[in-house]
Order: sequence, then structure tokens, then C-alpha cells
Amino acid sequence: MKHMPSEAMMPVFASTKLKLHPANYMIASLPVDEQEKVLDLFKRLSPFSSVTIDLGEISLILKEEDWASLKEFFPVYEVEGPYRVITFDIMLDLSLIGFLSVVSAVLADEGISIYAVSTFLRDHILVKAADAEKAMRALSTLIQKCDVPINV
Repeated sequence: MKHMPSEAMMPVFASTKLKLHPANYMIASLPVDEQEKVLDLFKRLSPFSSVTIDLGEISLILKEEDWASLKEFFPVYEVEGPYRVITFDIMLDLSLIGFLSVVSAVLADEGISIYAVSTFLRDHILVKAADAEKAMRALSTLIQKCDVPINV
């Protein structure tokens, strides 16, 4: 494996549990003038879902079946998918440096692109549904290689 974390970061990866969410997800982009409607409709969604409002767009991550039932409310949108969500089930300190850079490099070596989403405590990535199992294998290998005793 070409891309390994620093020695200080290895225990973090060794303690990481991966969760592959069973549902397929879609990533949608909506015009910013849809903000009020998006926030109202988003109240109905269950985890895992995300809404990000920036200056140029509203980005949504939601289950494929949720998007199928909500897209009729939006006359203008762009959408990509299906994706699968992988959650790094470890509480990550906000001062941690380089966690996602290692993840991204390992998956890039496998030809897998990612869409990263960070929450206050955890990181998540979306990968194309067709690449999900391959991504899980690569990340599991990374975690196993980090789970070695450190010489003191």
C-alpha cells in the first residue's frame, strides 16, 4: 500500500470502524432560491442525509427513494448517483490533520473517486455504488495495516 498515515495517525485508523450504509444515495444540486422549500421538505428525511447551502447552490445528499419522491417539487436541478455512503465510525477531533487525505489517496490508487462530507464528530464519503465493495476492501486493508504494535 503506497499511502500510509503518519505513525501518529496510525492508531486513529486502527480504531476506525467502517460502516457501509445499505441504501443507494443521490447527490443533487438545486438553485439557492429553493432554500425555503428545501428546508421544509428536509424535515421529513431520516439519517443519513445532508443539506449544504452555499452562495451558488444548495447541495443535497439523500436516499435514492427520498429523491424520487421529492424531485417533483423542484423544476430545476442536477443530480448524480447512485452512490453509497461509507461512514468512518470514530469520533474525530476537529484538529486532526490528514485523515481524509489518506483515505482519498488510498481510494485514488484504486481508481475510486469520493465525495467527502464531514460532520462535527465523523467523516463520511460517498462512492459510486458500483465501487462500494472495492472501496470497503481497500479501506479495510488500510485499517488492518495500521493495527500493528508501535515500538516504544
